[in-house]
Amino acid sequence: MNKQYQCVIFDWDGTLMDSEARIVSSIQIAAKRANYPVLPYDVSKQIIGLSLEKAILTLYPEADAAGIKSISEGYTQCFLEESEVPMLPFEGAERLLKSLKSQGTKLAIATGKSRRGLDQVLDEVGFVDYFDLTRTPVESESKPSPLMLQQILEAFSLEPEQAVMIGDTEFDMQMAASINMDRVALSHGVHELERLQSFDPVACFDDLHAMHAWLANNIMPHEVKKI
Repeated sequence: MNKQYQCVIFDWDGTLMDSEARIVSSIQIAAKRANYPVLPYDVSKQIIGLSLEKAILTLYPEADAAGIKSISEGYTQCFLEESEVPMLPFEGAERLLKSLKSQGTKLAIATGKSRRGLDQVLDEVGFVDYFDLTRTPVESESKPSPLMLQQILEAFSLEPEQAVMIGDTEFDMQMAASINMDRVALSHGVHELERLQSFDPVACFDDLHAMHAWLANNIMPHEVKKI
């Protein structure tokens, strides 16, 4: 039996945006500038999806307040202002969002990015108008806390079963599972498929194209809108 979702909630980095390389590069540069060891790529990327402070403490549990501040400021400067590492939406991202929006589906983002970082990148790629609501740890809590999802549901007057969370990390899967919200796993991002499957997603896909077809059959029909 097909689902009847009224709201689709997306993670951002690793789900809609192919930003892994820039995030890892920025955290490595920031750590070096703050005189902390530069961790390997595969280690550094595991924190993508968490708030910046939580990510820093996960990688550098020995960091004190001054160290966290130094790495955080260095990361923000590098990622938003200095980095030349390319960062683009995954293929099919805009087509997917445009299709869902045209069908009247509520669209939201629950991300570990800062508010400044999310707003800047949404503006840069021209995706601002696709989303009805976005949440970051700045006005909520870091994943895997489900607070961002709960805030989105409250804003739309929906129950967990009326929405679906789409993400590429176990943090996305865990936050949705904790409030019994359906979740869809994407394997083109940060965490391996086996890790995502341990949280019993309703579906797993290798890319946005395959997921698009599934979503088209699992959202509540609305009057088609021109956008």
